[in-house]
Amino acid sequence: MVNFAKSDALNRLPKQFFADLVVKTNAEIAKGYDVINLGQGNPDQPTPPHIVKALQEAAANPLYHKYSPFRGYDFLKEAIATFYKREYDVDLDPKTEVAVLFGSKTGLVEIGECLLNSGDTVLMPDPGYPDYLSGFALANLKMETMPLLEENAFLPDYAAMPEGLLDKAKLMFLNYPNNPTSATAPADFFDETVKVAEEHNICVLHDFAYGALGFDGEKPRSFLQTPGAKEVGIETYTLSKTYNMAGWRVGFALGNKSVIEAIELFQDHYFVSLFGGIQEASAKALLGPQDCVRALVQRYETRRNAFFDAASKIGWNATPSKGSFFGWLPVPQGYTSESFFAYVLEKAHVVLAPGVGFGSGGEKYVRIGLLSEPERLTEAVERIGKLHLFD
Repeated sequence: MVNFAKSDALNRLPKQFFADLVVKTNAEIAKGYDVINLGQGNPDQPTPPHIVKALQEAAANPLYHKYSPFRGYDFLKEAIATFYKREYDVDLDPKTEVAVLFGSKTGLVEIGECLLNSGDTVLMPDPGYPDYLSGFALANLKMETMPLLEENAFLPDYAAMPEGLLDKAKLMFLNYPNNPTSATAPADFFDETVKVAEEHNICVLHDFAYGALGFDGEKPRSFLQTPGAKEVGIETYTLSKTYNMAGWRVGFALGNKSVIEAIELFQDHYFVSLFGGIQEASAKALLGPQDCVRALVQRYETRRNAFFDAASKIGWNATPSKGSFFGWLPVPQGYTSESFFAYVLEKAHVVLAPGVGFGSGGEKYVRIGLLSEPERLTEAVERIGKLHLFD
């Protein structure tokens, strides 16, 4: 058998940091230990029944057994625009300002190839979602990081960036509510972002994957609510977190017409859109009753409160999450994020996600997922407490 070499683009792809952690976790489970996995980011609840029923009924429609329109059905794009008007008072033209994505991750990875050329500079938050790096590698882009520091509420400080960096940058990634820090962004930060993007001709991509998940009565803010946002960038959204539809792979990009056209042109050559039945069910999710979303947010907030209350009792102090379904907590003195992960896995049989996996800026933190019920989250903290790491 001939062993064909991979392309340079594939060889540039980053190694999957968390793959090794999964192996170590499974090894502990294989030994028979009751492992509590707080390292995952996969929604644990099922898709609401009315959305599942909509797909079951739509699957029988012979229209959807044919190829879908390349750029998606108009009814889904119109539903998306209606959703954004209802939730964020943002006006969108369904025909020119909405692109359907195979999950928002697809848009995050392909945007570099849509807009930039080899060697162009892109700005990434540090810490940040690791899969951004895949798109940078495939497009052969030069990545520069924007530190997210606790003293700055985990927001980039544009004034502190190295001289000339903003002039070189052509694309900027932002993500609020943030993965992994769980921070949210206020209106004045997005105002400043639009001003910076206009001044330096930077396209902004705001990853709004956790847009529905805000706590303490605070609704996370869409970047597109900011005056001028559509002039300088786009926002990506996914149904994965809002409606527990992670496996359905439904997302969309919204905003700047030239960017939306580039995405749709790129996808014309890769895909023939989503299965029509999924598009119909997605439209019904967006336009239908939203009680399931409100109940989900309350579930995550209850879990957050249980986890952080338990953590404070063992001296593991951190700011409770403002959004997303994650928590971001410091490692104890004398540990790195990886050594803390390894010790807690071995001694307490609890899995945490080492912060360094999200960039060097996450070295002194771990991310936890609020994807277990309160009793299980509390038990995980109590196990860690017995190690007396925070005394």
